[in-house]
Amino acid sequence: MLEEEILNCTKCKLHTYRRRAVPGEGNRNSILVFIGEAPGEKEDEQGRPFVGPAGRLLTELIESTGYRREDFYITNIVKCRPPGNRDPEDDEISACLPYLVKQLELIKPKIVVCLGRHSARTIFKLAGLKWTCMSVQHGKIYSARLFNFNVKIIPTYHPAAALYNPQLKSSLEEDFKKSIKLVLGEVLGARSVKKTLLDFSSEKKSFLLK
Repeated sequence: MLEEEILNCTKCKLHTYRRRAVPGEGNRNSILVFIGEAPGEKEDEQGRPFVGPAGRLLTELIESTGYRREDFYITNIVKCRPPGNRDPEDDEISACLPYLVKQLELIKPKIVVCLGRHSARTIFKLAGLKWTCMSVQHGKIYSARLFNFNVKIIPTYHPAAALYNPQLKSSLEEDFKKSIKLVLGEVLGARSVKKTLLDFSSEKKSFLLK
C-alpha cells in the first residue's frame, strides 16, 4: 500500500540519511490538507509530521480558527528529512512527488494549504497556477482544478520560518484567522464545526494509505 511504499522508498539519496520516512497523518477523509516542505529532526525521529516546535505552532494556529489538528490531514512535499534541515532539492521533490499526488487523489480535499515556498511552488505548478513569491501571494485564495477535482489553494509561510521572524508569524496568524477560516466556513456552511466535519467524513468513501 501507499504508506508502505513511502516507508520503504529508495528513489532518491535522502533515504540514506533518514531514520524514518514520514508519510503523513490525520483525517484521511479531510476536506483540508496541510502540505509542508520536508520533515525535520523530531519528525525524522518519530515518523510523524510537524511534531517539533513548528508543529506546536501549527497546532496552535489550527486551534485559533476553532478547529482541531486531527480534523485535517498533514503531510509534506518530501517525505524524508534533508540532512541538516536544508531545503529539499528539485530532484528530491521530483522523486517524492508521485506519493503526494496519490495522497491528494485519494483524499480529494476541497482546500489545500501550502506551508512554505517549496510547497506552494510545487502545488501551484501541479494546478497550472503562476507562482511568484510568498511575500506577494501569502493568504490569497486561488480556485483551481487539481487532477480531477476542484480545490481552493492557500499559500502561507512555513511555521518554522515564523518562529524566527515575528513579522512572518504575524502574517501567518492573520492568514489562518482570515483566509483559512473564511474558506473553511464557506465550504462547511453554517452548521456546527464538529457536526459538519463528521457528516462530511461519513459521506466520503474510506480508503487505506497503509
